[in-house]
Amino acid sequence: MTKSQLIEAVATKLENVSKKDVEIIVDTIFNCMTDALTRDERIEIRGFGSFVSKIRDARDGRNPKTGDKVSVPKKRTPFFTVGKELKERVNVDEEEGAPAPAPGTLPTP
Repeated sequence: MTKSQLIEAVATKLENVSKKDVEIIVDTIFNCMTDALTRDERIEIRGFGSFVSKIRDARDGRNPKTGDKVSVPKKRTPFFTVGKELKERVNVDEEEGAPAPAPGTLPTP
């Protein structure tokens, strides 16, 4: 699902909110999450999962084209851990043979 598909799906569910307002809401949520990870805060969305920013140590890598040794600096990278409820909901669909939700739609509980 792309960001535009998410906006469309939410706008369809919320008929009294304009698509432009939904776009502003989605952008605000993503910006707040990005800002929190930048501040090294943990984001936890119950039933969905959690996001953290992990530090990857500096290391020596190799240029795949030339094989030359290159120095890769220390950096922070976002990391997502899936929540128990989401994991169970995804696995239930496979186990019961139920079809996956159509692209661009939100799964129903």
